[in-house]
Amino acid sequence: MITWQDFEKVDMRVGTIISIENFPKARNPSYKFTIDFGPLGIKKSSAQITKLYKKEDLINKQIIAVVNFPPKQIADFVSEVLVLGVVLDNKDVVLIKPGNKVKNGLRIA
Repeated sequence: MITWQDFEKVDMRVGTIISIENFPKARNPSYKFTIDFGPLGIKKSSAQITKLYKKEDLINKQIIAVVNFPPKQIADFVSEVLVLGVVLDNKDVVLIKPGNKVKNGLRIA
């Protein structure tokens, strides 16, 4: 069990995917994202979601990401945030997103 104070340390925010490209150097099929978090700025991330999502369907879509992890080197790319998703039994990932359009950078609580 974690405490409420532990949960509050995880900074989850809403962002909009503004560009996406293939990530051929990743160990598993992945995309590279550029995400607009409003007042927090533009951040980069990658995700192994190529089975369920096409690049063109993700542009301008809002997602939820943890924004206060340290940057992580993945092949030749530095991921700045962790995009959140639901891991299915077959290991595919379904992105978590707001039910309604909201301002980029808003905090998840």
